[in-house]
Amino acid sequence: MDKEKNRGFPSVKKSLNLFKKAEELLPGGAQLLSRCPVRYAYGVSPIFAERAKGARFWDIDGNEYIDMTMGINSAILGYCDPDVDRAMMEQIEKSTIFSILHPIEVELAEELVQVIPCAQMVRFGKSGGEADAVAVRIARGFTGRDKVVFCGYHGWHDWYIAANLESPDILNRHLVPNVPTTGVPKCLRGTAIPFEYNDLSSLKEVLERNQGEVACVIMEASRTYLPQKGFLGGVKELTHKHGALLIFDEVNTGFRLALGGAQEFFGVTPDMALFGKDIANGYPLTAVVGRRDVMEASREMFISSTFWDDNATLAAGLACIKKIRTQNVIRHIWKMGERYVMEMRRLAYRMGVNAEIHGLPCMTSVVFEYEDRSFVNQLNTLYCQELVRGGIFAGAPGYFIVSFAHQEEEIDKILVASEQALMVVKKAVDQGSVDGYLQAEQSKPLFDKRMV
Repeated sequence: MDKEKNRGFPSVKKSLNLFKKAEELLPGGAQLLSRCPVRYAYGVSPIFAERAKGARFWDIDGNEYIDMTMGINSAILGYCDPDVDRAMMEQIEKSTIFSILHPIEVELAEELVQVIPCAQMVRFGKSGGEADAVAVRIARGFTGRDKVVFCGYHGWHDWYIAANLESPDILNRHLVPNVPTTGVPKCLRGTAIPFEYNDLSSLKEVLERNQGEVACVIMEASRTYLPQKGFLGGVKELTHKHGALLIFDEVNTGFRLALGGAQEFFGVTPDMALFGKDIANGYPLTAVVGRRDVMEASREMFISSTFWDDNATLAAGLACIKKIRTQNVIRHIWKMGERYVMEMRRLAYRMGVNAEIHGLPCMTSVVFEYEDRSFVNQLNTLYCQELVRGGIFAGAPGYFIVSFAHQEEEIDKILVASEQALMVVKKAVDQGSVDGYLQAEQSKPLFDKRMV
């Protein structure tokens, strides 16, 4: 972007230059798809951070941003929370890995059993996709069945991506468009089968078509959209009727909707669940929890890893859960989120922009409602671009993952920047084009359809 086009935006020259080097050294330039610069307003959005604190980060070009995505929904308390960091550092001084066990593993497991409705036993891990794979392995071992029925996003492992062996667009509504199956064994075709969210008939059809073969139904209880009345209860009833286990993937919802996760919030208890991201305020920790008889079955399975009981991250997890429980963290993020949602709806209505705020107040997204999907994608990039102008970082389409560190001051600044961004979006809508307004590169698909 030349100087004339860059007028009004923070300089990201260092970020852009470093990303060119990253692409030469790191396949795709990033370890996580959600951090790929093409997901944002490339050329305008920051790419490399230098440090962070609270609800803000500073990029390598020296620019300060209020963060609306908070480490891709992993820093519920805010960056560098002093209580969590102190607990971790104290454990590091004692050593993080031993040749034998450490008591903190039992202590954190006890805490999770107390707060999560379905939890009677616990297994720890490091990443969400890994936890999904562990839960599916346990379900298959417990039931003696192979097929998995799913809804929502569940990571990168073979069991899940195998869904696209049946058709290259099956995961389009659950993950990202055109996910390739390169490297996934062809023999897994037909073992991962989707059903539609808020559509019990689609689940019933899948279970009946695969009668006696389904090990589990794994799903996100909620994310962008909310479950209709009776939907989650109906899923549980159908799943158990067919002798399968119900697993809630709570990597994104856990400790955010309620202390006990979506299962507590919606009042439907699954057989197993998995938690991550917010569990340790950004430190790599996940937990697979569930019914005692189901979890006990994993004794007879080879599920093991050196770093799953890394005691420093367990200490961070224990400190994080205790702080969420004792300092009204959930009430705060809901309060801040409710204010944001209310004001954003007023702004969109007043400006005549067709935009809906989807999700619960603690984790929302701005969705532009226009028929031309290509134009909507352009508006998403434009909105993201204009927030950057106001010192706000958010992923398209305008995600806001509220943290304990977001105070009234941050909400005020986010709303001011959002109003300015919506004004530009409105101009583009009235013009019927983003020409003259979109200065960043339009967000691009992560996978070319020809790869599939």
